[in-house]
Amino acid sequence: MTKIRALIFDVFGTLVDWRSAIARETQAALSPLGIAIDWPAFADAWRGQYQPAMDEVRTGRLPFSKLDALHRRNLDVVMQNFGLGGVDEPTRAQLNLAWHRLDAWPDVAAGLARLRSRFRVAPCSNGNISLMVDLARRNGLVWDAILGAEFARDYKPKPVVYLSAAAAFDCEPPEVMMVAAHSSDLAAAAAVGLRTAFIARPNEHGPGQGESRASVAVDLSAASLSDLADQLAAIESR
Repeated sequence: MTKIRALIFDVFGTLVDWRSAIARETQAALSPLGIAIDWPAFADAWRGQYQPAMDEVRTGRLPFSKLDALHRRNLDVVMQNFGLGGVDEPTRAQLNLAWHRLDAWPDVAAGLARLRSRFRVAPCSNGNISLMVDLARRNGLVWDAILGAEFARDYKPKPVVYLSAAAAFDCEPPEVMMVAAHSSDLAAAAAVGLRTAFIARPNEHGPGQGESRASVAVDLSAASLSDLADQLAAIESR
């Protein structure tokens, strides 16, 4: 394996548990209004609008927009679908920032610190920069840079997102490892020459509703970021 100099990370699902937090934040925002719905189902529906909205940008039907703007557009769609069209603007605006208040999976802070001691690290997320900053500050994550969609002005899995992250660190693609819990993300990174590491998140979409193993060929597969740190340390010591 070419010597790895940098690790770049998917964030939603890989590093943070979006589903639990969005369900919690939605309940906190809407239950005082007398609204009672299936909160996890609302979180799933909001997340379900994620890829279709980004497809509008990826195909050129919409100019590049920060994910915060797409999330807000998606929120309005889901509110309407759940019969919540009467929810006021201030509530919607505050709820949209719920994506800035997600909690990291338990292994992430310590595992990322271990990895950063040996490699340059950065998110390579579809989330915008302010969103990544807020998640880092909330969860005690330390980055060397914030890369990804807003930096590249496009959304994964477009090649420019991965390649611009490698270029930002003055690395050739094989010197950079993409770390993600989603096989499709890793396949796209590998297609442009990056190394890949799969992190199992079997409960991302609910109990037993996430990827427990990669469905594509990857360089490494790990149960946690600490496990990944152990595997990379073993490779470096050979």
